[in-house]
Amino acid sequence: MLERLKLEAIQAVTEFNGVELVRRARSGDGAAWEDIVSAFSRRIFNLAYRFTSSVDAAEDLTQDVFIRVYKSLDQYDPKQGDLANWLMRLARNLIIDDYRHRQRNPQNSMADAVDDHQYHLRAAGTSAHKEIERKELASQVQEGIDKLPEDLKTCVILRDIEELTYQEIVDVLKIPEGTVKSRINRGRIELAKILRRMRVVTI
Repeated sequence: MLERLKLEAIQAVTEFNGVELVRRARSGDGAAWEDIVSAFSRRIFNLAYRFTSSVDAAEDLTQDVFIRVYKSLDQYDPKQGDLANWLMRLARNLIIDDYRHRQRNPQNSMADAVDDHQYHLRAAGTSAHKEIERKELASQVQEGIDKLPEDLKTCVILRDIEELTYQEIVDVLKIPEGTVKSRINRGRIELAKILRRMRVVTI
């Protein structure tokens, strides 16, 4: 609980003082850079995991994202949005590019359990039984998402997990809004079919 409050406090500070944090980080202030990493590492890792289904791959990708972010700090323009929006937009682009590259160059890998990762915050106040059920359901849903075609999977993750608006997805994927909406709708229908076949849902 304390760790969660700390992260939320850091993120709040980051949102209000993005320009100052970036200025300090660019000047070599390690504490400012650590604040940025602490505020966004969990969210970036979780997004990376959704696309990789591997803790190791998500960790590596998270590190790559922050390396790119650090190198791109001089490109941050507060007039284009706050630090959170800029950083997550950059992260999404890099993670989706990596996902597309891996789809073109598939490698056999087993999915890991995301719940064991340090970035994941466990649900508070749940019984051991409920926690096991939650992990199993999350794993099954991720397995279902992994079975979606690349174009549908990307849109479903960005809309239903990242909760981006249609326009934000248009900006990330560079495709028409009608295509975005169509892929989200088809992706949801296909995911429901997959989860029914897996007996995760019965309706």
